[in-house]
Amino acid sequence: MKKNSKILILAPHTDDGEFGCGGAIAKFIEEGHSVTYVAFSTAEESVPKGHPKNILEAEVKIATKILGIPPKNLIIHKYQVRKLNYVRQEILEHLVTLGKTLEPDLVLLPSLNDLHQDHLTVATEGVRAFKRTCILAYELPWNTIQFKTESFVHLEERHLKQKIKALKAYNSQKHRPYASEEFVKSLAITRGVQIGTRYAESFEVIRWIIQ
Repeated sequence: MKKNSKILILAPHTDDGEFGCGGAIAKFIEEGHSVTYVAFSTAEESVPKGHPKNILEAEVKIATKILGIPPKNLIIHKYQVRKLNYVRQEILEHLVTLGKTLEPDLVLLPSLNDLHQDHLTVATEGVRAFKRTCILAYELPWNTIQFKTESFVHLEERHLKQKIKALKAYNSQKHRPYASEEFVKSLAITRGVQIGTRYAESFEVIRWIIQ
């Protein structure tokens, strides 16, 4: 990528971006690139008992700050969880407007093979809105039947540690098997083995434009 690139992360729900590309985000920011993070739902309807309904909004602010994303670059929507497909046109129009103002060089979004209806909606509308932009799809293996490991971002241990620390900010989600440090690290090791490094994150190439 060119220096000082503008990178846009599309997260259907708070924490999807951290799970899928938290290490890459940490690395991109360290390299001086500008990262904007958009979360479309704070999933208030599915917050575990014992937590306030707005807990995920608070947690995403902490997690993205840990990764180095400035508060001004965090955009939080409050669409109803599992119903993003009902407002796909509204989401598309928001993305088109954002594209005109931000003009990102790279967009990271969920896989088009993701089975979660919210994830697929954001992926589909994201590709539609940014079809003239470089697009990579991040990996959420618990939601995909298949994922093509076509592109990789090499991570140093410090980037992985930042990712894990950011994910730990989601105290309300720590009960999920894929939120364990062991799983996150093992996946990074697996992807690293594929390219001969210690750690990595993998992405599907949806659109890659060489200038």
